[in-house]
Amino acid sequence: MPWNDNSNPGPWGAPPPGGGDRDNGPKRPSGDGPRRPGGPGGPGGPGGPRRPNGPPQPDLNELSRRLNERLQAFFGGPDGVRPGAIAAVVGVAVAAWALTGAYVVQPNEQAIVTTFGAYSRSAGPGLRYHLPAPFEDVEKVQVTSLRRIDVGGVAGAEMPQESLMLTGDENIVDLNFSVQWRVADAAKYLFNLKDPDEAVKAVAESAMREVVGRTELTPILTNGRGQVQIQTAELMQKMLDAYGAGVNVVEVQIRSANPPKDVVPAYQDLARAGQDAQSAINDANTYRNRVVNEAKGDASRIVQSSQGYREQSVLTAKGDASRFAQVYGEYKRAPAVTRERLYLETMEKVLGRSNKVIVDGKGTTAPVILPPDVFRPRGDAAQPAPPPAQPAPPAVQQAPAAAPGA
Repeated sequence: MPWNDNSNPGPWGAPPPGGGDRDNGPKRPSGDGPRRPGGPGGPGGPGGPRRPNGPPQPDLNELSRRLNERLQAFFGGPDGVRPGAIAAVVGVAVAAWALTGAYVVQPNEQAIVTTFGAYSRSAGPGLRYHLPAPFEDVEKVQVTSLRRIDVGGVAGAEMPQESLMLTGDENIVDLNFSVQWRVADAAKYLFNLKDPDEAVKAVAESAMREVVGRTELTPILTNGRGQVQIQTAELMQKMLDAYGAGVNVVEVQIRSANPPKDVVPAYQDLARAGQDAQSAINDANTYRNRVVNEAKGDASRIVQSSQGYREQSVLTAKGDASRFAQVYGEYKRAPAVTRERLYLETMEKVLGRSNKVIVDGKGTTAPVILPPDVFRPRGDAAQPAPPPAQPAPPAVQQAPAAAPGA
């Protein structure tokens, strides 16, 4: 409503009669004086130009007045403030305060509820509720995500005070490693350790120094790292369990293990010498295996040959004995026939492998001259023939081998 509407006095009372002050002072001219926008003669009011392309603007004074009237009607009464209004305000405030106790726990989290700062309970994933502050409070801890701590520094930011360690054979090794771990019990993790990350790092360095102190340098630099990592992880878990840290060690990984920089060339020469020695040992083992296998093969061949000769000799002897027994039986039945048959068989064996010359001496008075190759063994037939000899007399001829029984 216009600020000069006298029909409604508003919260400051009615103006003095006649539009002047209480002392009948000069009255405000009602003709051409300045007017409030929206009033008579003002923009948007009766008799004045309206705001183009828009509705009339709301009157803020009117809105404030209506709000004050409603608040007075709600809170006010004949005897002052109404008790129901106070109860409603207090109820709304209590409800809003109570709703502050609702919270959501994510699947990878575990919530720890404390009552006046002391541990009360643990809560899993889901929508949960606790008494609003200051009675209870809640803290969420991620229990499934892996956490990592590096000991000995990283590339470009080495920390010799952490990485230099003494081995079991009184050598020094520059060793950097990392530890992966996760929270197993959120309550122990929060209340038993003041600084969990620093505690895990200190335990990791202590456990690694103890394991390295029991191990020689060469296995750490070569093929013994896996055993060192396993022993360190087991020792770390025992120490953290003794502290009640609520931490589970997942893996210990050695990133680098080298001798100190000042003695690196000497260790490289030592490593090359060890490789050469191992190569020579491998060559010797190869030669030994080859010689031993060949000897075993020769021995096996000799043994098998001896066994075969033995079997052959035994079977031959048995056959000869059996044949002799059979011949003896036949000899007992017909001695003369058996002797003649044996004689013929023997002559057949003897004369069957030699050259034979038959000379018919009937009517011959001159001596018989035989060529020298007549008595040459048959096996020498492939050798080059000697020069042709003098032809034999007509009465001499070479006969083939005699047939059995001739």
